[in-house]
Amino acid sequence: MDIQLHKHYSKSLGRDMEYKTYGNSGRPILAFPSQDGRYWDYEGFGMVEVLKPWLETGRARLICCDGIDWETWSNRSGDNRWRIEQHERWYNYIIDELLPAERKTKDETFIVTGCSMGAFHAGNFFFRRPDIFDSVIALSGLYNAHYGFPFYGDDLTYANSPEEFLAGMPKDHPWIDMYKKRIIILCVGQGRWEDELLASTRTMDAIMRDKGIPAFVDYWGYDVDHDWVWWRRQLPYFMNRLMGM
Repeated sequence: MDIQLHKHYSKSLGRDMEYKTYGNSGRPILAFPSQDGRYWDYEGFGMVEVLKPWLETGRARLICCDGIDWETWSNRSGDNRWRIEQHERWYNYIIDELLPAERKTKDETFIVTGCSMGAFHAGNFFFRRPDIFDSVIALSGLYNAHYGFPFYGDDLTYANSPEEFLAGMPKDHPWIDMYKKRIIILCVGQGRWEDELLASTRTMDAIMRDKGIPAFVDYWGYDVDHDWVWWRRQLPYFMNRLMGM
């Protein structure tokens, strides 16, 4: 399997950004790190290992991007407007710089995934840009902006809060029809440290049902905790549903 570390200057962020790729053929998978995580975490926590059946056979290639949560969602003492604007600059870096650099063809679409805060990012990017992402596998996500901005709201926090903007989206919005043609997988456990994530996933489940958006929302058992040991089981399970073994 071909493994490469990439480093490029980002015009959106005004600095160098790094990411790592695994494999060079097959369907592209964009993976977000969990809260305050880095691009190497997917490998360090064993997620690359569980994806080897797809990566080593050339059926998929993995793109592990870097995060800046410590500047944005985790930076509770920072200026709220600057934090969400900085998140938007990072969003633009991913959409306008990283993904075009990794596209094999101009029309290629991506699978997007992540765990915990990475699941929020995966869901947020997917629901904002279903024209770019054809599938989402979000594991143990919280899908509203209130987590990072509990006492603040503006146009950008709304735009990055899937629970809010999806609930407020008219049923005749063109994105709704596009969601219906995509594959949406949300999963959450019901064990330790999953309570808030479980509630948010249920909210998203209800919103999608109301909008007529088909999705596979999977609630795992009461022994399933908010932990990598479970995410390492869930990701290949859903990849098998998505692509087969």
